[in-house]
Amino acid sequence: MADERIEILKNILLDLHHGAKAEAVQEEFNKHFTGVSAIEISLMEHELMTSDTGVTFEDVMSLCNVHANLFKGVVKEVEIADTDHPGHPVQIFKQENLALRAALMRVRRLLDTYERSDDEEMLMEIRKGLKRQLSLVEQFDRHYKRKEELMFPIMESYGHDSPPKVMWGVDDQIRDLFQEAKTAVENLTNLGIEQVREKFENFAAEFEAMIFKEESILLMILLESFTQDDWLKVAEGSDVYDYAIIKPTEKWIPVRQSFSEEEKRTVEKNKSEAVANDELVSDGTIQQVIETPEGQFTISFKPKEQNAAAMSRETQLPFGNGYLSVNQANLILNHLPMEITFVNKEDIFQYYNDSVPAEEMIFKRMPSQVGRNVELCHPPKFLEKVRFIFKELREGKRDKFVMWFKSESRGKFVHVTYAAVRDEAGEFQGVLEYVQDIQPFRDIEEDFYRGVD
Repeated sequence: MADERIEILKNILLDLHHGAKAEAVQEEFNKHFTGVSAIEISLMEHELMTSDTGVTFEDVMSLCNVHANLFKGVVKEVEIADTDHPGHPVQIFKQENLALRAALMRVRRLLDTYERSDDEEMLMEIRKGLKRQLSLVEQFDRHYKRKEELMFPIMESYGHDSPPKVMWGVDDQIRDLFQEAKTAVENLTNLGIEQVREKFENFAAEFEAMIFKEESILLMILLESFTQDDWLKVAEGSDVYDYAIIKPTEKWIPVRQSFSEEEKRTVEKNKSEAVANDELVSDGTIQQVIETPEGQFTISFKPKEQNAAAMSRETQLPFGNGYLSVNQANLILNHLPMEITFVNKEDIFQYYNDSVPAEEMIFKRMPSQVGRNVELCHPPKFLEKVRFIFKELREGKRDKFVMWFKSESRGKFVHVTYAAVRDEAGEFQGVLEYVQDIQPFRDIEEDFYRGVD
């Protein structure tokens, strides 16, 4: 892909950001492009947000739909074998979007019927139906979380960090619009059909635009970038976040290429010939004789002895005020009744424990998130808060931040602490986050006082 194409794309989008009309920009785009790859779009957005253009992440997010409309119909399709399997993450993603679109259509039909009806009994049934359908639509959050927590980390590892950041920001806007629509439906009798329809269509328009971005741009970037192993990571982590409306009917087991029997024999023969040219001396030294036109010379190689004890995870090592092996330390961390996350001094998410199965975690963590910058692990709307906390802890203005919230849906009272980790010299080494459900302790306290009464 030519750098000039990226530069042209960037300049066209810059005109748009500086106030040019969409029609004029579209005309300029059509002059230069009959097709554009999703990778080019990703690189262009990265250039816009990181070069000296004055265009911010918020600017790109605000014009996200305008960008998408510009590329409609010209994004090159990418076809990869196996993605049409019912259990492949790409196929599941598309089927969920179909099911969610169908639920949107049912909501629209119910709103139309409600507007035409004057029978109170029927109106009551329609209101129930609307709530049922919205409960299905609400499952889009599972679809988004799989995208944000499983796909985005792998995208970032390939250098595509701008589209995830922009898309996550728009996802959160869509979540907010849905809550407004849901609240409106719950107050239908007070608000009236027109206000409810307006709230719902505000949500639906953005939601349907996101479906286009997911299938025409996001998935194309992933199909061009991801390996089969990357898709396996997404598939293996998907059950933790659950699915929207539909469930996979089959498990995707990728077809792996293997050597034919003849190829295997050739490999083994080559190995044998290589070994035959080497001589193993009694002290463990390997000697190889090399033939040259001028004569022979011998190469000797003696592998270093491995200290088996030092390599063992069972070796007892000085640890705090005693001794622990790596396995014991790991077991202890996993048996603590809280979720622990460690972000190192370079702001890289380095570790989390396995105190509970992934699907039961309060803040779900996956192996694919390890190695990410901590800012990329949070929705864009929380970035300023995250930056503030880390700055205060890093600079020693605070040693910890404590917060809590009630999770009604899970029946938990969540207590969260962010603590600065400093070494013996007082140097900042990172941030430890520990999360605990303290509802059981609150219940004990209530029972105690009730008993006293």
